[in-house]
Amino acid sequence: MSGLHTWTGLLLGWVLYAMFLTGTVSFFKDELSQWMRPELPRLAQALDPAVVAQRVADELGRIAPGATQWSLKLPDGRTNSVYAFWRLPGGGQGARAFGEGHFDPLTGHRVEARGTLGGDFFYRFHFQFYYMSPFWGRWLAGLAAMSMLVAIIAGVITHKKIFTDFFTFRWGKGQRSWLDAHNALSVFGLPFHVMITYTGLVTLMALYMPWGERAAIKTPAERQQFTSELSAFIPAGKPSGEKAALAPLEAMVRQAQERWGAANIGRVNAANPGDSTARIAVTRGDAGRVSMSPDYVEFDGVSGKLLSVHDRVGAAAETRGVLYALHLGRFSDVETRWLYFLTSLMGTAMVGTGLVMWTVKRRQKLPDPARPYFGFRLVERLNIASIAGLSIAMTGFLWANRLLPISMAERPFWEIHVFFIVWGLALLHALLRPARTAWVEQLWAAAALLALVPVLNAATTPRPLWRSLAAGDWVFAGVDLMCCALALLHAVLALRAARHGARGQTEAKRRRPVTIAASEAAQ
Repeated sequence: MSGLHTWTGLLLGWVLYAMFLTGTVSFFKDELSQWMRPELPRLAQALDPAVVAQRVADELGRIAPGATQWSLKLPDGRTNSVYAFWRLPGGGQGARAFGEGHFDPLTGHRVEARGTLGGDFFYRFHFQFYYMSPFWGRWLAGLAAMSMLVAIIAGVITHKKIFTDFFTFRWGKGQRSWLDAHNALSVFGLPFHVMITYTGLVTLMALYMPWGERAAIKTPAERQQFTSELSAFIPAGKPSGEKAALAPLEAMVRQAQERWGAANIGRVNAANPGDSTARIAVTRGDAGRVSMSPDYVEFDGVSGKLLSVHDRVGAAAETRGVLYALHLGRFSDVETRWLYFLTSLMGTAMVGTGLVMWTVKRRQKLPDPARPYFGFRLVERLNIASIAGLSIAMTGFLWANRLLPISMAERPFWEIHVFFIVWGLALLHALLRPARTAWVEQLWAAAALLALVPVLNAATTPRPLWRSLAAGDWVFAGVDLMCCALALLHAVLALRAARHGARGQTEAKRRRPVTIAASEAAQ
């Protein structure tokens, strides 16, 4: 079990660390997306979802009159715009078959903000990575999550005194200190770590284990029922070709508000808008509902008549919906979301300390710690680039958001390219510099870049930290302050790494004469 825990944690540990850290940030992806689109105005007051939906639907009718489907994600306490996605007919010969954009909820007009994926990049990277097929990215994420689950179970079995050791922490004891930190971080959030790992596998269970679905669901009617149990995005179907205007959307949303509450509207989806077969689905919001199972009402798009209410699913689908919601945490209020964030950050540190502990433990057993074998050097360099280097790359992504020209072609993709270029440079730096020096330099670089993010924001946008604090704009102020807090954390780690490196060099000099003498005696 000890070997199983060690090797399942190590072989995919660098992937797991990146998944954990980007997943941790994703709990505040909506707020980060707001910060990365400073052109979008702050919403100082709550708006009526019914009125907002009607405004944006009217605008979509003007800018995308031939759309076969569209979906509106209405603003809530965490977003300040309406995100719209629509499908267009045709799309052959390289033409885009879809469109998307952000709309001002006060006017309904499209807002031309800078091109960026915002916090959604970290969310997508968390489970499907980048520069590879989403299919294979999700398979890699699933393999890493399964390895994490095995490592957790094996770790509990291996450490017989794990709960006792949780109350013991010894500073400055080298390997013992790393093990104490690893145990404390593991035990404190153990239920969360098991939950977040297992539910992460459940979210993509149809990809990893499709055979039951294929065996049980065969007819088109069964497939349609299966889809309706998992999604509120109604299929467009074949249009009749007879044009017909949509009924007032505001009235349909009002009926949904009477059922769920005035502010608890999540999305409005349309199929075949402008056709006599048009249908509208109004979905319930995620707040306060610990399930991701679809809960929506469906209307005839032309007459506005209520066709059906989908407010319950089968036991299997509801189980999946609850586990999915527990993983995403979108039901949570601010306090619960911070608990998710902090406990997930501990999980990230748990993976990181485990990777570092592997090298600390084995360095002491090396014949000559100053000249380790290739495999040890490789793990040590990958640790540096995966832990400290990832912090630099993620901060570089924020810097690219502020520094790249707003009119730049394919700007969202270049922000991502900058992320990977910076990460690659961090790996190159780790390979070229001595390990202890590389740790200190990269941690200090991360600390400096994070600390300067508020300065960069103040220099490039009209929403500096002091103005955000005065206006009560806690999204912008919160991102700036969190960058300062993380800068302080990285600075503390850099100081400790420097002290540990200096102490390690002293001990190495003390041991070297003994090693030389033993070598000469052997000769």
